[in-house]
Amino acid sequence: MSNAHNRKRQAEAHSDDEGEAGVPATPGGGMVFGSSPPPTASRRAGGSRLQLPPSSPPAFLGDYDMDEDDDTDLSGRLEEAEDLEAEGELLALEDEDDEGEDLFGPGMDRDYQRNATLDTYDPAMLDDGTEYGAMDPADRARVEARLRRRDGEAAAAASRIPLAFMQDDGDDDGDAWGRRRGARQSKHAHLLAAAAAAQDTERVLTLDELRDTRGLSVAAWVSEAAPRQTIAREFRRFLLSYTDDHGASVYGERIRQLGAANGESLEVAYAHLARARPVLAFFLANAPREMLAVMDDVAMDAVLAMFSGYARIRGAVSVRVQGLPTTCSLRDLRQAQLNSLVRVSGVVSRRTGVFPQLKFVKFDCGKCGAVLGPFAQGAAAEVRVALCVACQARGPFTVNSEQTVYRNYQRLTLQETPGSVPAGRLPRHREVVLLADLIDCARPGDEVEVTGIYAHAPDASAAARHGFPVFATVIEANHVARRADEFAAVRLTEDDRRAIRALARDEHVGRRIVRSVAPSIYGHEQIKTALALALFGGVAKDIGGKLRTRGDINVLLLGDPGTAKSQLLKFVEATAHRAVFTTGQGASAVGLTASVRKDAVTREWTLEGGALVLADRGVCLIDEFDKMNDADRTSIHEAMEQQSISISKAGIVTTLHARCAVIAAANPIGGRYRPALPFSQNVELTEPILSRFDVLCVVRDEVDPVKDELLARFVVQSHTRSHPLLAAQPEPEPEDPAVPADGIPQDLLRKYIMYARETVHPRISDRFSDRIAHLYAELRRESLATASVPITVRHIESMVRLAEAHARMHLRDYVRNDDIEVAIRVALEGFISAQKISVMRALRRKFSKYLYARRDHFELLYYLLGRLVQERLTFYALKYPGSLPEQVEISKPDFESQAAAFGVNDCDDFYASPLVTQQMFTIDAQRNVICKRLQTTE
Repeated sequence: MSNAHNRKRQAEAHSDDEGEAGVPATPGGGMVFGSSPPPTASRRAGGSRLQLPPSSPPAFLGDYDMDEDDDTDLSGRLEEAEDLEAEGELLALEDEDDEGEDLFGPGMDRDYQRNATLDTYDPAMLDDGTEYGAMDPADRARVEARLRRRDGEAAAAASRIPLAFMQDDGDDDGDAWGRRRGARQSKHAHLLAAAAAAQDTERVLTLDELRDTRGLSVAAWVSEAAPRQTIAREFRRFLLSYTDDHGASVYGERIRQLGAANGESLEVAYAHLARARPVLAFFLANAPREMLAVMDDVAMDAVLAMFSGYARIRGAVSVRVQGLPTTCSLRDLRQAQLNSLVRVSGVVSRRTGVFPQLKFVKFDCGKCGAVLGPFAQGAAAEVRVALCVACQARGPFTVNSEQTVYRNYQRLTLQETPGSVPAGRLPRHREVVLLADLIDCARPGDEVEVTGIYAHAPDASAAARHGFPVFATVIEANHVARRADEFAAVRLTEDDRRAIRALARDEHVGRRIVRSVAPSIYGHEQIKTALALALFGGVAKDIGGKLRTRGDINVLLLGDPGTAKSQLLKFVEATAHRAVFTTGQGASAVGLTASVRKDAVTREWTLEGGALVLADRGVCLIDEFDKMNDADRTSIHEAMEQQSISISKAGIVTTLHARCAVIAAANPIGGRYRPALPFSQNVELTEPILSRFDVLCVVRDEVDPVKDELLARFVVQSHTRSHPLLAAQPEPEPEDPAVPADGIPQDLLRKYIMYARETVHPRISDRFSDRIAHLYAELRRESLATASVPITVRHIESMVRLAEAHARMHLRDYVRNDDIEVAIRVALEGFISAQKISVMRALRRKFSKYLYARRDHFELLYYLLGRLVQERLTFYALKYPGSLPEQVEISKPDFESQAAAFGVNDCDDFYASPLVTQQMFTIDAQRNVICKRLQTTE
């Protein structure tokens, strides 16, 4: 028998085996992980057409492994195929009438005649007479393990899978061969074996060929059969071969976790795909609908390879793309982004219920009863049947509800984050469609980041209203990430973290943060300290899931007009990671809490969150708080203490989160605060609402020559430095103490606050309980005696929250004694400032040990020094009318004695501070005086 005959028979046998194996189908709609149908596309090689039958492997690609890194020229393989065709050994047969050698023709008996040359065998190779004993089971298992390891290594080398995946089987005998390979057992070795067994025989296009779209759009190119098979092959390789820095499989572990949790979403990082398969990443961004259909099938096959019965749990697995590098705002979405992958962020303002949507629909013919379908239901138009294929009837057709496949459907209204809306603009919103397991992933008030397909569909109602075709745009969500953490707007880099930790090591970081709060506003140290503590916040406690204590700090600013209350609120809005600003006159009860409205599409009642809901995990700023109606103020009682909003309207009974700090600014009755009257007669606020504020700050516009001079100088210098002509020039060093030389830039301060709120959760010790209890008893006694601001148990919690916020400001895990002192001082300042002027002085003397303990005395000492200078100038003007001295001298002992009366016993740091030198003070140590130079002699 000729060699040609033998080769042809072997090829036919091999072809029959391949045909019997078939191409297994999976519930995921794709290919079995590790095997796929052979290509049906034709190739041209030098003008000759090569076409393979469905049951045959590729003619010249089966024995080669073309990786994406190999730019191998196919000309050699085409020439080889032509040679095989010329010899009559090509496996593919184009037609049954093709001429070939007739095996049953004349002379066929010569193939079975004895040939002494070919029928001779080497006796050494024969073992007919040898008898073998039974192999020990342990030896057999050891040999089989070696064979499996050898086959696995060969398969890994063939499929270009890293050797780190081919890991040791853990033989008991400590196989030296396995130790030489230095391999470890992989959890996903069976995935790799499946991929290696396929030998990538379906490969039709190389990556270079896949990049060439041949003049077609990306969506049209990806929809063709050959590119789809190449994409499926490359994405399968990506899932198997992508490893982390330690050589461990990234997506093999994610698939294992998905199966353990019975999930149906496999998260794929876009950065990983762009690094390993940039062509697939480019196609995914520009044709996401077509790409995700292929990737979902491959993901389902990958899960089935690890969990063979997973199809009985989940019918499909969806690939969720996370970390798209480009972010677009809702107001910047344009026609260029249609049908592409976009990433947007915003606040959920409205959410519908969950509805069943048709996925694959079947119809029953009303005349013959035939079942038609299944038909894939798209998002753009409803599937309709025009003709029955069985009886040729045109209806009626009804949906077969038993065999129709449904999926969950929900819509969200995504609104721009309040802090990102340009000034004077209305916030934009977009509809987001959630399918499958993405439903109920967010609720009104949550800030989310959505990655999805920006799609459009005809809007019949709008078209009828406008008289021309109008398309409504929606975002078909693929991945939704809730920003439950505090990093709502900025992601910190490693450089940011190093700068934050370096700043926290500064001993005076607390003083620097307070000075950096609204540095363009002079003075108001008490208010700035309270606002800084409110930005950091305390620690919320959830006691066994039954009782929740808020950690946010509420602040009320009450004072005269022109004291920069609104400007302080605006600074907090610009600094806080999430803030909602509203005014009392423009806010109603439903605008602050939540409203119920009827959906225009589903005609159902839906919830829409108000300002407090949108500010969840942030700050809600309310200006002109006194202008609100009593009914509207009463509606926020629950939100300020329980931090929730209960709704019972239109048959909807639910609770929304309002976990935010409330900072309000109000004007007193008559426009100006009258210190001769108690606090309750200066403001039209009830005791229930006042007790919910942790800190009360009374701002008075008092006449003080020294402070007025400093304030006027500061305002003039601020306008000078802010002139447009000087914007391009470097800003000079500040000469006023209100502009701190060691201030923190607002951007760094914002990141510092985010980092502290996210990572630091200080704890308070029981050893401070006696001190707080003693102070609370004293405050209760004074509150009853003065009949001013009521002191309740909430003020104990307020001091605890303030102490935790001060510890968090310094990035400490435990509350220290100085944190307690600052918390007590801030609480006492608010309580004392709300008293009548006659009572205020007595309370300051009584609680002086709390008010002047461990605080920054520089402003106080400067005030005392300025008052002494003013007294000297007044005396000099009376003695020498019409003239001013060149300098004023203050005795150091007199100054230090007055400082000691306020609890300050060490003034050395004050003498060495820039505050003294900037205000033209000099210290004469020999004469023991402080000199103030008033004018320069010519």
